[in-house]
Amino acid sequence: MEDGFRVEVELDDEEHGYSIRERLRALDLDDRARERLGRGVMVTRDGTRLFLYAGSAARAQEAERIVRDLVESDELTADVRVTRWHPVEEAWKELSVPLPATAAEEDAEYAAREAAESAETEREGVYDWSVVVHLPGRGAAAALADVLAGEGFDVTRRWRYVVAGVPTEERAEELVERLRAELPEEADIRVEVDLSDVTRSPLQFLPF
Repeated sequence: MEDGFRVEVELDDEEHGYSIRERLRALDLDDRARERLGRGVMVTRDGTRLFLYAGSAARAQEAERIVRDLVESDELTADVRVTRWHPVEEAWKELSVPLPATAAEEDAEYAAREAAESAETEREGVYDWSVVVHLPGRGAAAALADVLAGEGFDVTRRWRYVVAGVPTEERAEELVERLRAELPEEADIRVEVDLSDVTRSPLQFLPF
């Protein structure tokens, strides 16, 4: 399900006066939220952050109301907001931000994703997606590496293998399609993905 919704709950941490007693009450918050929300909402925790995933805006808003009640009854403090998954940009955004409705809006979200992926690659030095080409000769591999490097790709060549880093799956597929049309049939061309990052896509949901 690609149009998921979630409630994000950011509980105060110890640096902002989050006491041990409050922390224990907050742990109980998870279980009571699950009990009140039923099977239609999935509740997860990451440190002081609580996430409640739902399959519709209405269920997410109901989850927001319930979690605000629980936070208030436990005398906790937290920032609570409802977000929606944008599959083109692959990002959670405020519920008030609509999904792209035109080709231009989709292009804008895709450009934002490419920019975010490029910034992440620059920080971490690792591409999430790579196109790997195994050629029949070292000369052909060297020539391809030079061509791709000249086009701005981040290229590594080892023996008869050429690896080109790309920011997104779409760019990887485009490059594979192009190279299959340009290179000899015996060239082995494939896409590899770095799975070290936790996936950002929304979860599947069960109905009430």
